[in-house]
Amino acid sequence: MRGETPIYEPGLATLLGGAVAGGSLEITDDAAAAADCDVVLITVGTPLSDDGDADLGQLTAAVEGLAPHLQGGQLVILKCTVPPGTTRDLVLPILAAAADVHLAFCPERIAEGRAVEELTRIPVVVGGINEESTKRACLFWERTLGVETVTVNNPEAAELVKLADNLWIDLNIALANELAKLSDGIGGIDVLEVIRAANTLPKLDHNVNILLPSLGVGGACLTKDPWFVRRLGERLGLDLLTPEISRRVNDAMPAYAVELIERHLTADGDRTPEDCRIAVLGLAFKSDTGDCRFTPVAPALEALSRRGFRLVLYDGCVSAAEAAAVTDLPLAPDIESAVKGADCVAYFTGHQEFHDFPLDRLAALVKPGALVVDGRMFFSRERIAKIEELGLRFKGIGR
Repeated sequence: MRGETPIYEPGLATLLGGAVAGGSLEITDDAAAAADCDVVLITVGTPLSDDGDADLGQLTAAVEGLAPHLQGGQLVILKCTVPPGTTRDLVLPILAAAADVHLAFCPERIAEGRAVEELTRIPVVVGGINEESTKRACLFWERTLGVETVTVNNPEAAELVKLADNLWIDLNIALANELAKLSDGIGGIDVLEVIRAANTLPKLDHNVNILLPSLGVGGACLTKDPWFVRRLGERLGLDLLTPEISRRVNDAMPAYAVELIERHLTADGDRTPEDCRIAVLGLAFKSDTGDCRFTPVAPALEALSRRGFRLVLYDGCVSAAEAAAVTDLPLAPDIESAVKGADCVAYFTGHQEFHDFPLDRLAALVKPGALVVDGRMFFSRERIAKIEELGLRFKGIGR
């Protein structure tokens, strides 16, 4: 074991390398190793199935593979995102047939790009199959990470917590995106100012908290979890409308961003898409990560290409292999070669590297009067003024 990770996550490589070198972390593909553990955590993928439900194939295989090696009294914690009832109805019967273990569901709630920081800061929700399981799971998190725990009455409640969190985020972003469209339509409005002012309104113990608009929503969680909620409602005979609405709004944002770009690049009638070179900065779905799963940048690239624009792509957080999985465009070696001679620079991910790149250097490399598109950088008014002082044009989502 070299203690290296292919995942771009700030701070992770240092933690992983130190744990392997110090002997506190052993990596194995032998499920029998679980027999010597006091606590077993299960976290595998639960992708969206063709019928809009959770595909629990990986989870079933993992539980069945572990069950023969478990010992009585061990604590098993499930951290996969699953429909309510999965821990009790799927996992428990398999484990109970093998050993008398304690079982709890604890949803994973840390965010990519901030995972190491949030590991000891975000409260862990615990829902055990019984009181003793809940107690043991709480003690595990409190003693190992020193993190606050929030208990709920059963695994079903804990399972629903994760879906509720992600549905709220998706709906909130959808609201921000709709406000951005309104701001564009009205004109003369910066949607970030609207959101900032709206968020000063107190409601109960907190203020209104509208999130930020962007190119779209990606990743393995927000793109599927609302559909899990929708499918759960169908099984219960409920017609839940909000999950589909949030997904429709957010899935439409890449196309909306492309329309803005085309409109502003060809508005004077002197240029066609074929005349325009666009430097796209960012492929990952989230700032300061290399994760390209369901990235909204991919459909945006496809739409721009269909319209005939000449594209150059750069993302320093993404490997060539990861990029090839979602687009045929090769990655440029650096920002400078990507933006050189560009008619438009489209910031589709807000990596810190992009924030650190000097605006005066950008202006020196692109064509005079080039268009700067803010898909997720959330430039301050001062930065926008600087862009325009340098002779460039600016357009953001709702700005």
